[in-house]
Amino acid sequence: MIGGPFRGSEARARGLVTADELRGPRFRRLFPDLYLPADREPDLVTRSRAAFLLVERMGGVLSGYSAAALLNADCAPLDPPAEVIVPRPARPHPGLRITRGNLPERDVTIRRDCRVTSPERTAWDLARRLPLIEAAVAMDALAHGRTFRPSDLLARKKAQPNARGSARLGIVIELSDPRAESPMETRPRLGLVRAGLPKPHVQYQVCDAHDHVIARVDLAYPAAKLALEYDGEVHDDPLVRERDRLRDHDLGDLGWRVVHLRGQDVLHTMAHTAARVRAWLARRSGPSEGSRQPARGC
Repeated sequence: MIGGPFRGSEARARGLVTADELRGPRFRRLFPDLYLPADREPDLVTRSRAAFLLVERMGGVLSGYSAAALLNADCAPLDPPAEVIVPRPARPHPGLRITRGNLPERDVTIRRDCRVTSPERTAWDLARRLPLIEAAVAMDALAHGRTFRPSDLLARKKAQPNARGSARLGIVIELSDPRAESPMETRPRLGLVRAGLPKPHVQYQVCDAHDHVIARVDLAYPAAKLALEYDGEVHDDPLVRERDRLRDHDLGDLGWRVVHLRGQDVLHTMAHTAARVRAWLARRSGPSEGSRQPARGC
């Protein structure tokens, strides 16, 4: 049984498929001599694994968004090309981004039987290339839960001061916060900061008077007792909605206001969202603020 991407020539040699079958409806061609069963979704991970098979024999390594995907760092846009770094010129192919270069072994790791750039090297490559917001999104995703810190990239910048895009690396690092647990937590935080609002706290724990954790919220302005939560599709589940309602009730008892954001609020109307947050902060920092119990974090 053929599952993931495979070399057609090898499958034919083993008697698993015929040339006519490869040309038929059972398989889709991803790259020259590389196929995928037609019932399998050609997502970025799958296409990247196929790209690695294409360049494996010439010493190629998955990089950029392909490396991030295999490192379980969710930061890629919809349907990006697979990406590789190769040590010598390679033939271009649709759906494949090729960069030429030689990588030291310290910049390479193994994921799902593929050689991929390490989290730090992947962050270095993407942070220098992408638009500012997406660079910070990638930095957060790649540094989250890992041993390298965004500031570690400053040593690379010092060693390679003329590397393309490295001049703005300090700004990307300043915007980054690896505590963010998803790109859709990073994007509203950056949108608020770029709108001139103070940096919100990330993954903030709200405690009661006895230091018991009541909730952990995506973003928070503790002085104003304002919490922002991004609600992805999982929050459409009735059980999750009920859990959110109970948690919001508990936070409300402590004087907190919880603002729920959806994709539209972040991706298409962030300026309006920032204006709403600015107004909420102004209201909740008014004369009555002194009568409230101080916000507690833990």
